[in-house]
Amino acid sequence: MTDSRPRHVAIVGGGITGMSFAWHLQQQAREAGLEVTYTLLEESGRWGGKIRTDYVEGYADEPFVVEGGPDAVLTQKPWALQMARQMGLGGRLWPTNDDRRQTFVVHRGRPTPLPDGLLLIVPTKITPFVFSRLISPWGKLRMGLDLFIPPKRDGADETLADFMRRRLGSEALDKLAEPLLSGIYNADAEMQSLLATFPRFRDLEVKYGSLMRGMLAARKARPSPSANGKKPAMFTSFKNGMQELVDGLLPHLTGDLRLGTAVHAIKKKANGYQLSLNNKETLTADVVLLAVPAFVAAKLIKPFSQAVADDFNRIRYVSTGTVSLAFRRDEIGHPLNGFGLVIPRSEKRRVNAITWSSTKFNNRAPDGFALLRVFFGGSRTPEMMSAADEDLLATVSAELESLMGVTAEPLFHRIFRWHKSNPQYDVGHLDRVARIEAALPPGLWVTGSPYRGVGVPDCVHQAQQTAVRVIEELSGD
Repeated sequence: MTDSRPRHVAIVGGGITGMSFAWHLQQQAREAGLEVTYTLLEESGRWGGKIRTDYVEGYADEPFVVEGGPDAVLTQKPWALQMARQMGLGGRLWPTNDDRRQTFVVHRGRPTPLPDGLLLIVPTKITPFVFSRLISPWGKLRMGLDLFIPPKRDGADETLADFMRRRLGSEALDKLAEPLLSGIYNADAEMQSLLATFPRFRDLEVKYGSLMRGMLAARKARPSPSANGKKPAMFTSFKNGMQELVDGLLPHLTGDLRLGTAVHAIKKKANGYQLSLNNKETLTADVVLLAVPAFVAAKLIKPFSQAVADDFNRIRYVSTGTVSLAFRRDEIGHPLNGFGLVIPRSEKRRVNAITWSSTKFNNRAPDGFALLRVFFGGSRTPEMMSAADEDLLATVSAELESLMGVTAEPLFHRIFRWHKSNPQYDVGHLDRVARIEAALPPGLWVTGSPYRGVGVPDCVHQAQQTAVRVIEELSGD
């Protein structure tokens, strides 16, 4: 560097990506011996984006813990948990009740358990799969042909639907891949990019020539049980919900943190950028990081490049929502013997899935109560996003009665609607993201869920990687 003045970074977006970037920027700057300050700007009145936990009291000694957004992080992606431990939250980690983990798929109107030994959607145990009622005899034979179908080796992207039909058949796509895998991304399997969402499937296909052989190898390589004889949980949250991650991170951020502050425009200046804010102020920065939805980034990038703005706008979004409902446990006849149920598109239901939150985690409902969470919207039931609250609740109640026999009146409910919240990784997504990143002017960066992973661990990881690159740029490395 030619001068020793502090470098300033403007971070636009105070969701988990922007907050994580601020944290890692501090760490990386300290390690590099570089003086860096930052301003974290969030348009709304709260930090954390879609991470939101409500605590509902008044029904027992302990509150209900109601998640509005993500309810857990995948432990196989360690970045969010690593950050949590660095902030002293290791003792707050709260794994799922994996001894009660069972998923049901609605089949001909009835919840049907997934067969034991199913890894992702691939059977690794023969007997439970053979006797399962979920897939027809012909569907099972078609899935078995995976052992003989030559792998695709050209490296080209394809939809998740095309991949699954090619390797496992249409029935496996309908009953397994579409509700389980596309459901993770709130995506349409007929448009969903395989390479951007499940590249592991292509890797297994190429390496082993078959998904089944690949999954059998992966099953053998899974972590050994710990000293207490249990394998590590697949998902982990925090004792009082995901809000603990946001609340635990916030005190560690040393920059200028501003809520209720939107960025209206960004201009290039001789020594960096000038941001025009909604309060008529301007902010000067050497580097700008956009941790916002792609359609928001498009508006801010448009003065620099219409072509890049067009690529941002090609990243589609869908809207999603949840309804959480609390009941007295003795008023529900259903055993709640699992984590919940998913619903194939072919069932033509008005909701997408149901999680039995109080089974999945301890501490989500007081003793003697149950907490259920119903998902709607997305590419499956977009019309439900605009339904009036009373109509939405009537629909949810009818579906709970039909699928689970629940007729009791809930003690309370919480509705969360996230409009244009879920980026869609359509075929060619990674090429589009690479074009965007290559075309951005120096000192202007993007990161987060629109690009290389939608889950909390992916957002934290992208923030960490981007912080490393920003410090390298500021160091002149």
